[in-house]
Amino acid sequence: MQYENEMKLEFMSKSQNEAFARVAVAAFVSQLDPTLEELSDIKTAVSEAVTNAVIHGYENGAGTIFVTCRLQGKEAHIEVHDQGKGIENIKQAMEPLYTSKPELERSGMGFTVMETFMDEVKVCSIPGDGTTVYMMKRLHSV
Repeated sequence: MQYENEMKLEFMSKSQNEAFARVAVAAFVSQLDPTLEELSDIKTAVSEAVTNAVIHGYENGAGTIFVTCRLQGKEAHIEVHDQGKGIENIKQAMEPLYTSKPELERSGMGFTVMETFMDEVKVCSIPGDGTTVYMMKRLHSV
């Protein structure tokens, strides 16, 4: 697929960079003139994906998170990738309320939130090699 515009970010897996990622993606998507609700949905989904990479992918350790955003027509395609520990069972990880870190009092709703706010969510992961979350939001205001 030929995209009309694309941007890429690369940053350290620190929880404080989650806000940077969400604002950068929102600013890039703004050129499609989304509604405030659409922007909020995208920012929330990006926050969840980046937070998952920090907490689960790298287990709050050192690593790099890669975010790519591509625009095509009315659609924003977003990828959040880490090279962390990966997910053993993607189906289980995507179940509402499932968390691999109950000691952190996590809600286990990250993927559910992403699926609620985005039109498409796909997760590809290789244990020991990392995870990529693909998300797509169709903007109705364009």
